Amino acid sequence: MSKIGTTQTLTLDDGKEISIETGKLAKQADGSVVLKMGKTMLLATVVSTKDAEDDVDFLPLMVDYREQFAAMGKFPGGFLKRETRPSDAEILVSRLVDRALRPLFPEDYHSNTILQISLISAEENVLPDALACTAASAALMVSDIPFNGPTAEARIARIDGNWVINPKRDELELADIDLMVAGTMDSIVMVEGEMLEVSEDEMLEAIKKAHQSIQKLCQMQLDLAQQLNLSKREYSHEKSDEELQKKIQDFAYDKCYEIAKKGIADKHERSHQFSAVKEGFIETLGTDKAAENSFLIKQYFGAVQKEAVRDVILQEEIRLDGRKMNEIRPIWSEIDYLPGAHGSAVFTRGETQSLTSVTLGSKMDEQRVDGAVITDSEKFILHYNFPSFSTGEARPPRGPGRREIGHGNLAMRALKPMIPSGEDNPYTVRVVSDILESNGSSSMATVCAGSLALMDAGIKLKKPVSGIAMGLIAKGDKHAVLSDILGDEDHLGDMDFKVTGTADGITACQMDIKISGLSFDIISEALQQAKQGRLHILNEMNKTIDKPREDYKEHVPRIIQMTIPKDMIGAVIGPGGKIIQTIQEETNTTIVLEEVDNKGVIDIVSANKDDANEAVARIKAITAVPEVGEVYSGKVKSIVAFGAFIEILPGQDGLLHISEIAHHRVNKVEDELSEGEIIEVKIIAIDPKTHKFKLSRKELLPKED
Repeated sequence: MSKIGTTQTLTLDDGKEISIETGKLAKQADGSVVLKMGKTMLLATVVSTKDAEDDVDFLPLMVDYREQFAAMGKFPGGFLKRETRPSDAEILVSRLVDRALRPLFPEDYHSNTILQISLISAEENVLPDALACTAASAALMVSDIPFNGPTAEARIARIDGNWVINPKRDELELADIDLMVAGTMDSIVMVEGEMLEVSEDEMLEAIKKAHQSIQKLCQMQLDLAQQLNLSKREYSHEKSDEELQKKIQDFAYDKCYEIAKKGIADKHERSHQFSAVKEGFIETLGTDKAAENSFLIKQYFGAVQKEAVRDVILQEEIRLDGRKMNEIRPIWSEIDYLPGAHGSAVFTRGETQSLTSVTLGSKMDEQRVDGAVITDSEKFILHYNFPSFSTGEARPPRGPGRREIGHGNLAMRALKPMIPSGEDNPYTVRVVSDILESNGSSSMATVCAGSLALMDAGIKLKKPVSGIAMGLIAKGDKHAVLSDILGDEDHLGDMDFKVTGTADGITACQMDIKISGLSFDIISEALQQAKQGRLHILNEMNKTIDKPREDYKEHVPRIIQMTIPKDMIGAVIGPGGKIIQTIQEETNTTIVLEEVDNKGVIDIVSANKDDANEAVARIKAITAVPEVGEVYSGKVKSIVAFGAFIEILPGQDGLLHISEIAHHRVNKVEDELSEGEIIEVKIIAIDPKTHKFKLSRKELLPKED
């Protein structure tokens, strides 16, 4: 049988082999490949319509990443035993791929394009997310769809001081830098990740290291495409009217330039003045011609406005709202705004505002993660909501979209390294950010509000965290790096770079670059300017609260976490769970016990301290290790002919022999003791094999004549 398909193979520096195969599966798609590394296999397909719909001035690109449970030989959890809507983890991978690919399509290509990536085979402890972008780019490269690629993605981590490309999952637990980087042969297009308070120089070094692997993956795709000798399709998706375009340029550019020079802080007033220029031009055309060319007018005027605003920034060094390049908008914040919440904060920066709440729960409130590759649970959860009124729009509310999930994940990564664990924080923590106003970087407002709310809740946050969004305007040999960008500056700019961190280093970042060929010098400049802005914001936050509350609020459920030896777990639970159930009933507590790292970890949840302390005392009594010579007040549990069994500790009995009840001769135990009676006894011996206790009462009684 002859070989089907074409394959290109690459061996990485660490010995891992990656292959890309095309022409074997899914051949009716415009482009399809299977990327394989070890047992991990991804099928990427792309289909793009031949023509664009009328009056579309953007690329309708849909990236959909899915993990098949069969890839790991697993059944989906839940009632329905089939894959349904994408999980948050799958949506986040889809966003990573989308953000890396979108800038590389031609600006005038507007065909509806669907790119699907399926994990069809997986390997234990191997993360497939870093391979998805490379597979997607390869599918485009082997198609006739216009694409200015290739691009590729690599995860880079620093583990024990060494740089590792695409590390295994368990290795990441030891990493202090975990970055996903996407780029082309000559530039970086996307960065996202989390870090443990690293410096700007360390982060830049990680990006450079990742780019070396990215270049090899890009060359691999170029070699594959060259083997196929493909040609790209011809298309014409934009109408043009050069005369109309020139009229709008001549009429609107100077007017838009003057408006931008005013530095109008209020975005609605600014928008009104720009709209007035557009309406003024429409009046010169007449109603019929204006209606006939409404789409082109909108398109051309938007381009002129963008050009004018960018020129003002580069030539006049004036931003849309009048700020300097590195100036941060006014900030105010407040904590304890919601009296019923366990913690809350309002953070407002310019026209962006987040109202954030914190809820503290027990282990039973943890978020269960049931994925094809990862099965886990999360103790720190952050949800981000973006209602339409935050931008003055009238849209019906819907469930969280991909943007909300992505922004929430970025804020979660920013704060998570500073959340204490173990006995310092026995709680499951849920943070919810509701964006009440938005004009630029609501995800960074979420980080700031989240940090304040956590400290208001009494969570012993290691250090406060702030975040800032940076922008870039580049034209020819001129460029300007903008701190704390507006929504309009994000739209008209060439970069959106979000950086979060403490006073001592970066904890998370997200960077999208819209132009090619951005130098590492400019990225470094943006990072250093971001540091200045981040520290300024942190200083403003510290005026409201600079360290966690000493104690949780009165209405917060109390959780005390304790550990016990593994061999004591059964004693605490008791036969059929009787002992632990009794403790819960009598102390009005909820007790969660599990084995972790060869020891028992117990969470005691209570509405008040006294009940929790009582439960702790009872558990300590059960797990205490009695010693010879110790005296206990014990309950007579049962009487037998040769003595009585005394419960000296919950669940721990000892034998009081008839000869040890009194100094005088006892003929019948019942003459001296009765069941349920509380008596003092002393441990006189412990059997080394059975660990059973021998007790004495008479040693504690005065001697008789």
